[in-house]
Amino acid sequence: MSAASPEKLLHRLAHGKPVAAVVLDGTDVYLRELCRARIIEAFVVPEARPWAVVRLSAREVGWDEILGRAQTVPMLARHQVLIVENAESVEKLGEKTRDEILKALEDYFSSPAPFTVLVIEAEALDGRQRFAKLLREKGLVIELTVSRESAPLLAAQMAHDLGAEIDREETAMLAEMLNGSPARMRVELEKLASYARGRRITAADIHTLVVAARQNTVWQLADLLGSRRPSEALALLDNLWRNGEQPAGVVGALAWVYRKLVEARDLPAQTGGYQAARQLGMRPESAEAAVRQAHRIPKRDLLEGLVALAEADSQLKSANPDPRATLEFLILRLTSSAAGSTARSI
Repeated sequence: MSAASPEKLLHRLAHGKPVAAVVLDGTDVYLRELCRARIIEAFVVPEARPWAVVRLSAREVGWDEILGRAQTVPMLARHQVLIVENAESVEKLGEKTRDEILKALEDYFSSPAPFTVLVIEAEALDGRQRFAKLLREKGLVIELTVSRESAPLLAAQMAHDLGAEIDREETAMLAEMLNGSPARMRVELEKLASYARGRRITAADIHTLVVAARQNTVWQLADLLGSRRPSEALALLDNLWRNGEQPAGVVGALAWVYRKLVEARDLPAQTGGYQAARQLGMRPESAEAAVRQAHRIPKRDLLEGLVALAEADSQLKSANPDPRATLEFLILRLTSSAAGSTARSI
């Protein structure tokens, strides 16, 4: 079964379709909590949740206990939701233990308990491992990501849920500024809603609260890479790390910059902001800057940068990643090679 989006999960739950096992794959806190909440709402009535919703860590308890609990009929409830955190820890076990767990999971999936919704959570599954392949074959895998096209719509819905009003142009600005991260958009919208105090959130509000408060961004990192300043780039990486920026998010944001520059490189150098915006799916001012910068960089350099980013992404998804070392090596590679000639912040 191919991976699905959180929207598809919510659609499936809304139409009452049975789900025996849901796999939440990704690091976004907001989407993870949203999916958890909707699953619980769909299957367990409020009064039964104290005993019919259980959270276990795969690092701390054995899978025999987890699957045994899944096959135990819940008391005074039609269904139970069993949330298994840190599931990717299976990939780091010895071969014999891992094989035993996979066999037990295969047996369970061949006849899943009809009264249990098994929610398996992982930060980054390695698609090359048997564990990930089994989950994708037998479960409903939900990628905890939102497309760049959907991010502004999600931001608008978040604002509505917070009792705030915001126009489409402002949601697009916020989504682009925060790299479409739902968790970060939620945090910033909570601040903006409080700051606006009932009036419509404006672009000025976003610049006052979000831009000024987030000086250390992934976009600044791209700027430092473009000017080949490895020491400053590593220092900024340290700030991003301490502020909770996810390694996969850093690589993803940089890859997006490179892809947009490759696209912009194919446009005439004189392309205006509004015309470029339609082609690149960016705000006019950002699109115009992307075109201007792209024509200063050899396309080969941009493509080599994308290769380096893809390799870093693969390493982060491997069985035993060292995220900090992977990102530091990536920064040194991008700033020391031809691929380091990326753009300034756009």
